[in-house]
Amino acid sequence: MKALLGMGNALVDILASQKNDNLLAKYSLPKGSMQHVDEQTGNAIYGELVESGCTKVAGGSAANAVRGAGRLGMKTSFMGKIGEDELGRFFVDDLRLNGINPCLLTGNAATGRCMTIITSDSERTFAVYLGAAIELTADDIKLSMFEGYDYFHIEGYLIQNHALLEKAVATAKSCNMLVSLDLASYNVVDENHDFLKYIVNKYVDLAFANEEEAKSFTGKIPSEALHDIAQMCDIAVVKLGKNGSLVKCGGQSFAVPATDASPVDCTGAGDLYASGFLYGLASGRDIETCAKIGTICAGKVIEVIGTKLDMEIWNEIKNQVKIL
Repeated sequence: MKALLGMGNALVDILASQKNDNLLAKYSLPKGSMQHVDEQTGNAIYGELVESGCTKVAGGSAANAVRGAGRLGMKTSFMGKIGEDELGRFFVDDLRLNGINPCLLTGNAATGRCMTIITSDSERTFAVYLGAAIELTADDIKLSMFEGYDYFHIEGYLIQNHALLEKAVATAKSCNMLVSLDLASYNVVDENHDFLKYIVNKYVDLAFANEEEAKSFTGKIPSEALHDIAQMCDIAVVKLGKNGSLVKCGGQSFAVPATDASPVDCTGAGDLYASGFLYGLASGRDIETCAKIGTICAGKVIEVIGTKLDMEIWNEIKNQVKIL
């Protein structure tokens, strides 16, 4: 089985339910929004969520994808930067608990965190403190980190640090690794459009985009965007949510429907889709089957709050994958 190295923002996902909107009002967080907060505000919110009861998991887009691929059977490692604090130690321990080799550097700031506040009407509001995660730089990238791995998966949220992203993907290619990129967010694509096209054309083998990201990247509807992206890299994937996904490799393209699911929280659906797709490639499956495995994983994660699936669900996923 081929091995996977991921790189991204090392964030602890913290999820907490609240009976009312008082916490949102106290910290001026518009309901349903995603707001970046400073360290002082982040610590204050985190303290209140711990007091009221919360769950934690090592997160961030790439870390989610790596964790899922590991649960499916791949050898995995994650590269990022954390702080010297309680949440940093938690991040390391959680990676190891999930069979992921931590390749983590230590920054000056506190460990980054994504705090998800779930109110009684099921709305989710995100307060994000990036902290040490954004202290990762091109100087941190060493060839030795990539040795022994076959695939390199990186989240598009890192693209705002152009030097870091290019050094990372260039190093991966020098090690003959397959480079996989998730475009992350349409606003990230908009803000880094020309550089992103340069990176995809020069270094990327596999690109994941959702419908909005694909439109920002190409200016076209999903079916046309798929073909444009596939001209830049070997494999293109456009995810369409409840309408499934489109994939293209070489002259072949496929439309793969979504699975039947009862959505509770769509957080991590794209990340777990990447987990399944990369596992499919690593186990020698054809491109259409890779997309089907990704679809199964995405369908399961939207049925739970957060991005962590228990072993019973992973066993269900593995049984479904076996019969594909």
